[in-house]
Amino acid sequence: MTGRHAAALVLLSAGSAALLLAGAAFARLPGRLLRLHALAVASTLGGPLTAVAVAVDTGPGRAALKLLLIGALVLAAGPVTTMAVGRLTVRQERERPR
Repeated sequence: MTGRHAAALVLLSAGSAALLLAGAAFARLPGRLLRLHALAVASTLGGPLTAVAVAVDTGPGRAALKLLLIGALVLAAGPVTTMAVGRLTVRQERERPR
């Protein structure tokens, strides 16, 4: 096993753990906003760590660059999407007649 492969396994384990923890929190937490908060971890940590792990295992080259770009896009778009969905949820709860 090479050092690059070992590093990829560590990164993949960390990303998978973040995704599993976010999924368990999503299933366990009550309320829409708390669930949304739990899923933010998946888009901020899980996805990018997994993309970096695969890029490290792939080695230098175009494929690794594409994977790092995908990870960066997920890292940038995840919190923005979470905030947009959260704001929409709060707005809908305010407008809902009781």
